[in-house]
Amino acid sequence: MSRLTLGLVVVAAFALNAGVASAASASAASGKKQVVRHRAQPIDPAAGDDIEGDDPTVRRAAVEALGARRGSVVVVDPSNGRVLSIVGQKLAFETGFIPCSTIKLVTALAALTEHVVERDTFIRIGRYSSYNMTTALARSNNEYFGALGGRLGFERVVHYARMMGLGEKAGLDISGEQPGDVAAEQPKGGMILMTAYGEGFQMTPLELAALLSAIANGGTLYYLQYPHSPEGASHLTPQVKRQLELAPNGIDDIKMGMRGSVEYGTGRNAAYDPNEPILGKTGTCTDYRAHDFMGWFGSFNEVGFHKLVVVVMLASPYRGVNGGLASAVAGNLYRNLSGQRYFTADGASRQPGMPEILITSPSCCSR
Repeated sequence: MSRLTLGLVVVAAFALNAGVASAASASAASGKKQVVRHRAQPIDPAAGDDIEGDDPTVRRAAVEALGARRGSVVVVDPSNGRVLSIVGQKLAFETGFIPCSTIKLVTALAALTEHVVERDTFIRIGRYSSYNMTTALARSNNEYFGALGGRLGFERVVHYARMMGLGEKAGLDISGEQPGDVAAEQPKGGMILMTAYGEGFQMTPLELAALLSAIANGGTLYYLQYPHSPEGASHLTPQVKRQLELAPNGIDDIKMGMRGSVEYGTGRNAAYDPNEPILGKTGTCTDYRAHDFMGWFGSFNEVGFHKLVVVVMLASPYRGVNGGLASAVAGNLYRNLSGQRYFTADGASRQPGMPEILITSPSCCSR
């Protein structure tokens, strides 16, 4: 390198350092704080998973859908409680996370069973808007479910939460599984915090998968069973934990809102396909206990040969995680399996009796 070139490099470096120092001094003088942006580091959520008894097709689709996000995906056969795959087992087996708005499924079924509201009963929210059960579930309206919580009261909400499997292990002898927890007292901020946001509850992805399985199959809460081998899977005997004592039409009534969530509501990132409908419920909030931003999506399909429950839980210390993102992960899983004709292996067509959504993008909230 010539002396001239070396001199130019030294001068350029000095100018660059001086510019950085001047910018820092100017920032300090103006009283502005420098913003340091943190990027979520890619991880392998499947590291350490025991996959001997997994359905390999479902496992591959779940791993691809979750990618490098911190979270867990649980896939269950709702007809018998068999766990087909768990990606991110360490998180799935922990003591639980705040359920966020997925608790609204419990609130809805409790309210319908206790006849504090009917599916088509409108509740006025604010000055100009009203919601019924279908639109409130689809849009995940907090005030509506806060109103239901006020009408139900703490004791009845806890009763139904326990009936639906919260606060207890969902699995039958699943190694490492820990139970979640049920609220011990009413939140100081009112029932809305409990029945719309899930405050006071700690829920595991397995507990939500068991609850969604009961909704999908019409009210039978199975013990989840996670076989350790293909042979164990082929000889699995379903084990019923209990029948849910709910209003006769309660499950059908909430299905309308769950389908609306995917068609036009908070779960629309799952990419609704009218030929292969998905029903789901999102959840978005912050788990202050774990210092995580949470994104939940609990779902099931009602089409074809293989009917699945898919629960996605995302947990990250960084913003950007929410129920919409979780629904997109689930949607990718469903589409991957659909592309392999997983749901139509026997040539079956759409499930008869599937509830129809009559309005694609309803204004819903005015009356």
